[in-house]
Amino acid sequence: MTASGRMPEGPATDARRTVAGIEMGGTKVVCALAGGPDDLRARTSIPTTEPGATLDAIGAWLREQQDAGERIDALGVAAFGPVCLDRDDAAYGHITSTPKPGWQDTDVVGALRGHLDVPIAWDTDVNGAAVGELRWGAGQDVDSLVYLTVGTGIGGGAVLDGRPVHGLLHPEMGHLMVNPHPADDYPGRCPYHGRCVEGMASGPAFADRFGARLETLDPDRQRQAAGLAGYYVGQLIAGIVLTLSPHRIVVGGGVPHLAGALEAMRGELVDRLGGYVRRPEILGGAGEYVVAPGLGDDAGVLGAVALGLDALAARRAG
Repeated sequence: MTASGRMPEGPATDARRTVAGIEMGGTKVVCALAGGPDDLRARTSIPTTEPGATLDAIGAWLREQQDAGERIDALGVAAFGPVCLDRDDAAYGHITSTPKPGWQDTDVVGALRGHLDVPIAWDTDVNGAAVGELRWGAGQDVDSLVYLTVGTGIGGGAVLDGRPVHGLLHPEMGHLMVNPHPADDYPGRCPYHGRCVEGMASGPAFADRFGARLETLDPDRQRQAAGLAGYYVGQLIAGIVLTLSPHRIVVGGGVPHLAGALEAMRGELVDRLGGYVRRPEILGGAGEYVVAPGLGDDAGVLGAVALGLDALAARRAG
């Protein structure tokens, strides 16, 4: 490990090493081979349907790569959650209490281990994206970072001192409770918490309000959605600043693509903090503090690749 806490960028990150990165999202799974950010290849997308069919399709893709002559040295899996990350727990490698129908208690790592006898890294999709952004994207100049995804669901992953944060479970930032907007009487979509940030500002929550997907709305309603997203996600970001104090916050997912959404999140952050955190990164409007992913839509799959490279490095060092 380097002095900053990052995993070393040694031979395991060499492009001659090939990692299969698997980003498992709630609506699709992105698979790719890579040895680094400039080596993304054999990319494919698989619909996230029921567990058996989805995992079988991932396994078939892995076999296709091997049949094509690819040597896969490690596998990195970054999945929607909640997931079990405790290696001493019998449920390690499982998606656990997810609200996604049919996926509770699914053994993802066990299913994929049957296809490859290589090191397998397992983490949340947002922790993976945070690792990728810190190493290759918008966080290359800092030592701590939080990655938020605001889309079909809302989640957050944190990397502090160069390592993703785990714990009793792992961060579930999207389920923090938020204050409702005075003009918003929506009761919240989350089946567990109602008016948590995911319940109020995810893509499906806006589809409930407006009766259509965000990308199909007229400009006026998109502006309204962007303002509400800023109001709710900005509250979450302020809470992250006060609890984790990361050097940068990266916001990805579909909702921030709305014109003005990211700016509204920054504005709400500044308003919520009220000058208490006297740092120029925030007092200056947070334009370089709350940012879009440097890796764009590849943050998740490249994060899975980065996790796989770290698992390969750990095995070689151990």
